[in-house]
Amino acid sequence: MDATTMIVVGVILVLAIAAAVYWQFDRSRRLRAKYGAEYSRTVDEAGGRRQAEAELHAREKRVHALDIRPLSSADRGRYDDAWRRVQAEFVDDPKAAITDADRLLGEIMHARGYPVADFEQRAADLSVEHADVVENYRTAHAIAEAHARGEADTEDLRQAMIHYRELFEDLVGEPPRRGDSVDQEEQRHVRH
Repeated sequence: MDATTMIVVGVILVLAIAAAVYWQFDRSRRLRAKYGAEYSRTVDEAGGRRQAEAELHAREKRVHALDIRPLSSADRGRYDDAWRRVQAEFVDDPKAAITDADRLLGEIMHARGYPVADFEQRAADLSVEHADVVENYRTAHAIAEAHARGEADTEDLRQAMIHYRELFEDLVGEPPRRGDSVDQEEQRHVRH
């Protein structure tokens, strides 16, 4: 190999390495921006950046394979009414309201297409599209579990309701996108 060829190969190799490093840096930057605190939490749990980024990528792949859909306007109205009842219940029976709020959010997630069998999987799935409020959900759920053990006071329950409300607003407040299907009753109403 002559000197010119070696220089060209060397330059190509350096450019390829630089591109790979930039791609990895940019991927990390995008994941940090998208997931925020959830990114840091996942890095801590996974034991490192590479493992965490692989976990976040696996979450995205899993969620994109699911049939996650926005709620119809009728469902949003029904869940808004149910949420108002839960909030009103908090005044007279905070403990029952927390239980009902947790249950209602599970119903909403199920209606949207999220699998709801396991809390940790639910939270991981939610983090893909709702990273800014998933920590609220984790906190509220932890308070609900403490409440079930008799370890949460009224202030804790109030904080849980605030956290649940933020997730509720994020999940229910998302209107159907143009082109998304709506239930048949709404389609009939629009035609007439």
